[in-house]
Amino acid sequence: MEPITIPTDRDGVAYLYGHPLRNSLSPPLHQTVYNALGLNWTQIPLSTATGTSFTRSPEISTFLSSIRSNPKFVGSSVTMPWKVAIMPHLDDLTEDARQAGACNTIFLRKKEDGKTQYVGTNTDCIGIREALLQGSPNGAEHFKGKPALIVGGGGTARTAIYVLRKWLGVSKIYIVNRDAKEVEAILAEDKQRNPSPQAALVPVSDPSVAATLEAPVAIVSGIPNYPPQTEEEIRARETLRVLLNRQTHEKDQGVILEMCYHPLPWTDIAQMAQDARWKVILGSEALIWQGLEQARLWTGRDVVSEPGLVEKVQAFVAQTVAERSKSNL
Repeated sequence: MEPITIPTDRDGVAYLYGHPLRNSLSPPLHQTVYNALGLNWTQIPLSTATGTSFTRSPEISTFLSSIRSNPKFVGSSVTMPWKVAIMPHLDDLTEDARQAGACNTIFLRKKEDGKTQYVGTNTDCIGIREALLQGSPNGAEHFKGKPALIVGGGGTARTAIYVLRKWLGVSKIYIVNRDAKEVEAILAEDKQRNPSPQAALVPVSDPSVAATLEAPVAIVSGIPNYPPQTEEEIRARETLRVLLNRQTHEKDQGVILEMCYHPLPWTDIAQMAQDARWKVILGSEALIWQGLEQARLWTGRDVVSEPGLVEKVQAFVAQTVAERSKSNL
């Protein structure tokens, strides 16, 4: 394992910790922010990928020891396989990290005694929140007191549940997923974290049951883009189709955030939703807002208020996603 790079020509360095890191948008996204702010900073990936092979990122103990002794360290993105494993090793966790059950960001917090804490949070919460709020016709009021739907059973589902409850005030949250055991795990974890939640979790696995439910106004889809093949996958997809067609298409038009945008931004689920006259928000929007939240934590500046900065980041992401889409056609 090579030592972690500390660039001599930069005033600050952030890292992207995980593997394999294939064509991550994080370093160039953050470079766009740093350039706009006039900061001589950079973000360095801690693994590389070429073809089917990749170098592994360092173990947690090595990584934390390195950043704690690095005077130029400003923060780090954290991705698989370390998003859960790193949590017990940090000095503190935000409520966002605890509720999402994963850490995707490390930032520095100065204490009154002058010591520095290395704190874990989950900016995907902000990414999902802002993507939905920015894409809705009237902000949080569009969602308040109405059902929402989660598609999937992984980390995105857990994060979305927290967001829909805390910031959007939904009445209940349907869960559609091919794997019943994954849903059971989510329910068990949620019961432990939130014994009396305001918005109950409602597993839905039968299209005929879905046809009787109140229409959701928000959907967060967090599954890979591939055609359903197994019986469970086909049933889950049909259940989703029924729920998509429950909306009235009037004032309560549904908003769906399709978190899968790589290698192609437009998925089968996005097309299903558009056919049912839902407003589709691409997952790259969530990427933008979570990255801007990371930049806020690392720089200590209100980056969203910087003139033209958000637009520069949006333009970069849109161009890059479009270019990658063409290369994968």
